[in-house]
Amino acid sequence: MRCFNVPLMAFAVMTVPMKFAAAQAAIPLVDIKSVDPTILVELRYAGRNNLTGHPLYPLGTRALVRPEVASRLSKAKTFLRHYQYRLKIWDAYRPVAVQVKLWQAVHNNDYVANPETGAGSLHSWGLAVDATLVDAWNRPVRMPTDFDDFTPAAMWHYAGPDFEIRSHVHLLQIAMRNAGFYGLPTEWWHFTIANWQEYLPPEKAKQAAQVCETHWQDKL
Repeated sequence: MRCFNVPLMAFAVMTVPMKFAAAQAAIPLVDIKSVDPTILVELRYAGRNNLTGHPLYPLGTRALVRPEVASRLSKAKTFLRHYQYRLKIWDAYRPVAVQVKLWQAVHNNDYVANPETGAGSLHSWGLAVDATLVDAWNRPVRMPTDFDDFTPAAMWHYAGPDFEIRSHVHLLQIAMRNAGFYGLPTEWWHFTIANWQEYLPPEKAKQAAQVCETHWQDKL
């Protein structure tokens, strides 16, 4: 298991707000693929297929998370394998510099965390991932929306009539819940490690708790 440190990654220190620099300087990160090579990775912000229309990550960027997050993703992958599906990661650790660019593009705190307030995005602490399903042959399956869809259709509680889509998102949610993740009400693809507060400085954890993270509460 190879670990990374945020300060060693050049792209992670571009115009990062100073108040976050010290707190995030010692975040231990691992490459998801080094923990479980069978988890697929397609970092959307490394290409043009995202809300900005251009790459925000350098070529060759790896999907990094805290070791505890990686191990739980492997657990979710194992669950999905029993149903002939695989887990694909669309985003993982997100440098604050990239979060700033996303905030400038969207400027809507319902969908993109303001990096200047509270704890910013939990992606920037290595505690959250964006994930979807593919089938056993690595082909995309039908889900409620594509990535970065900021419409009511992307709500994690799918309300549409399509049984196939409902079954897919339901299976993804069960796999992630059983592995120890929470969902986000406005984005079916977003998942945060359940005990994320333990990894933040106390004052940041208190501020972040006011953000709209949610328990599953048996509403799958």
